Amino acid sequence: MAKATGFLEAGREKQPYRPVERRLSDWNQVMSDYAPQALNTQAARCMDCGIAFCHQSCPLGNLIPDWNDLVYRDRWSDAIDRLHATNNFPEFTGTLCPAPCEGSCVLGINDDAVTIKGVELAIIDRAFDEGGVVPQPPANETGKRVAIVGSGPAGLAAAQQLRRAGHDVTVFERADRIGGLLRYGIPEFKMEKRVLDRRLDQMTSEGVKFEVNANVGVNLQAEQLIEDFDAVVLAGGATASRNLPVEGRELSGVHFAMEFLPLQNRRCEGDHIADEDFISAKDKHVVILGGGDTGADCIGTSHRQGAKSVTSLEIMEKPANIRTDDNPWPEWPRIYRVASAHEEGGERLYAVSTKRFVGDSEGKVCGLELTEVDMNVSEGRVSFDERAGSLREIPCDLALLAMGFTGPEQDGVIAELGLELTERGNVKRDERWMTSREGVFTAGDMQHGQSLIVWAIAEGRSAASSVDHYLMGTSDLPAPV
Repeated sequence: MAKATGFLEAGREKQPYRPVERRLSDWNQVMSDYAPQALNTQAARCMDCGIAFCHQSCPLGNLIPDWNDLVYRDRWSDAIDRLHATNNFPEFTGTLCPAPCEGSCVLGINDDAVTIKGVELAIIDRAFDEGGVVPQPPANETGKRVAIVGSGPAGLAAAQQLRRAGHDVTVFERADRIGGLLRYGIPEFKMEKRVLDRRLDQMTSEGVKFEVNANVGVNLQAEQLIEDFDAVVLAGGATASRNLPVEGRELSGVHFAMEFLPLQNRRCEGDHIADEDFISAKDKHVVILGGGDTGADCIGTSHRQGAKSVTSLEIMEKPANIRTDDNPWPEWPRIYRVASAHEEGGERLYAVSTKRFVGDSEGKVCGLELTEVDMNVSEGRVSFDERAGSLREIPCDLALLAMGFTGPEQDGVIAELGLELTERGNVKRDERWMTSREGVFTAGDMQHGQSLIVWAIAEGRSAASSVDHYLMGTSDLPAPV
């Protein structure tokens, strides 16, 4: 596998990024390509592991050592075949996935892990550039019709798998463009939408149909889908944003991240949005509540819009720079991370809690009161105690709530079909990925809760296998999870 002594001869080389001052002036992808020789060297670091733990940490079961070896040997056509064998959209995961596979890389026990994610992205980008990604329409039609509700990664993965199995597949999306959070949640600088569009072109050529402005349970009855289709897959995601019901929440200038980010994405798409309808960070003190990926997306967007200052708040303590004793390999390393947006500026505050938003005489937010906190764990329960005398106010003209999502929106399709929910409020399903309604399946965050893109794709593939089996009595489609 790759070069037997590669990991002994070379260290990890991070994915190249464009210079900060250059990328802040546009909305283009922040990442650059590896130089060919550098990529070859990085692939060569993959070890001849007796047990490749990267497999068990990837929900898709990606054949990582195989395609690292193929890249090292310059067999790019074979590499993309091996990559597509387990992953419909490696360009999405190679760009957006936090790479749990790297967290369990055997080399990571006492060295820096292999750059699995960077090699993956290089394989798929080269395949597209060289015309190696072509439509794969089914050889035979089954005559069965399947409706997919939601066009995020889970819905798209299920749609492509089911279409390739020969079913007539239609994807319904409530927004005006296909892609879900890939379209309107992920900023352009993190993944240019041409990357999404080229994959949608492939799926359209394979025969997948797409319907936009189709909000099932609102302007399109769910019962009608059940009547018109042989099976329905719900993949609407976990889109209910977590709120912060503190004093001043109602002030102008306090928004959910998912009110803020889609507007900029629409402008990047060329849509006209009047200034009075646009949420802008220009010349404002921006405070972002939440230190995860969505918070980082808000940081990068705020910088590009011309924010006066950007401050990110996180209630948890600052993570350690290296694994702690209670976080051994091959667990996901809970360490301090610096995303591309953090490299671009701003301040990150840890172990702080928001007490209230402060407003001016016109009802606009102008400040935020916070206090430092200490985290305590007792009988498995986490609590945060305020530090006496730590209350202070920071300037805030725009507050963005990026504290994650609580689950799927429970009105609309869920309410109309009367679906059974779990204790966490997600759509309940059985081992066949079927909901409490016969012939209605679910996949992705809608039944899992907020999770990673790699989980969404894996669950879309597994649900597709179950749907195929339900319709045909058997299925050759893979079921990774």
